[in-house]
Amino acid sequence: MSKYTSFPEPQEDPNPFQDPSVTQHSTTADYPTLDLYNPFDNRTTGPPPPYETAPPTVAPQTLPSRTTPTEPRNYGSYSTQQSVVNATTAELLKKQEELEKKARELERRERELDSQSRSTGSASQKNWPPLPRFCPVGPCFYHDINVEISQGFQRIVTIMYYFWMCSVCTLVFNLISCLALFCVDASSGVGFGLAILWILLFTPCSFVCWYRPVYRAFRTDSSFNFFVFFFIFFVQVVFYILMTIGIPGWGFSGWIVGLAALKSNTAVGVIMLLNAMVFTGQAAMGVVLLKKVHSLYRQTGASFQKAQAEFATGVLSNEAVRQAAVSATATAAQGAFTGPR
Repeated sequence: MSKYTSFPEPQEDPNPFQDPSVTQHSTTADYPTLDLYNPFDNRTTGPPPPYETAPPTVAPQTLPSRTTPTEPRNYGSYSTQQSVVNATTAELLKKQEELEKKARELERRERELDSQSRSTGSASQKNWPPLPRFCPVGPCFYHDINVEISQGFQRIVTIMYYFWMCSVCTLVFNLISCLALFCVDASSGVGFGLAILWILLFTPCSFVCWYRPVYRAFRTDSSFNFFVFFFIFFVQVVFYILMTIGIPGWGFSGWIVGLAALKSNTAVGVIMLLNAMVFTGQAAMGVVLLKKVHSLYRQTGASFQKAQAEFATGVLSNEAVRQAAVSATATAAQGAFTGPR
């Protein structure tokens, strides 16, 4: 049986107070023990004093070194900082401008490649004007805005195409108005004849002279075609203004002719005044489209120098022009060698 399950003998019972940890603890003066406290002592009125640790030793603090007034710190002046900020901003703006220029150049090259790839397969398939098969004259142009024009300029080219069709319809309406006036007034036969001439002249010439140039300008980013469009379309807008005025005997159903016809025949006068209103809206729309195309022209990076270079390249690449120049040069050289007789 273990010694803890029975009462041991006095000589066998170990003394717990002889434990080394207890004896070592009791010998130190820093730790209070039961030997220091006598509960039967009348002089002792309270519990033993609490344990107090020794105060920690504080290392001497080193004060930071202070700069003397003779050693001022230079943080930089406000003008210097502002100049640095301005220089950084200018550099960033310059880099942004260069990136935008490169982006425009890449877009222009992409449009050129797209137009070239599209034109190679569709140049021989002419589809405009849409004539019936039994007509002896076939189509003269290939016209497809969704295929040949880049997506950013399809809207303005479509508007120009519809504007050209509205111009043709207005000329037809003008012919009907002049015919109505000729039916009630036989002296207005000259105006009716000129109305026929205007519709036969302006319909094909407007398509070839100002619509096709703006179509090719947006298709190939051609500066030369832009300048051709601006010049001819400006003349067209001037004619729209003359049509709106309606000078008698010019074949235009404008405001002057319409108000004069209203006195002789009310129905004819109303028809001609309606035609004058259409001419007015057409002239205003022409001015708006001219400004719109000019703003887009400035965004494409075209210039007058590029137009001159394109014109020179086109003239030199023309076979007929080169043959004429060679023959003229040969004739002048022959005349210079032979001399006058």
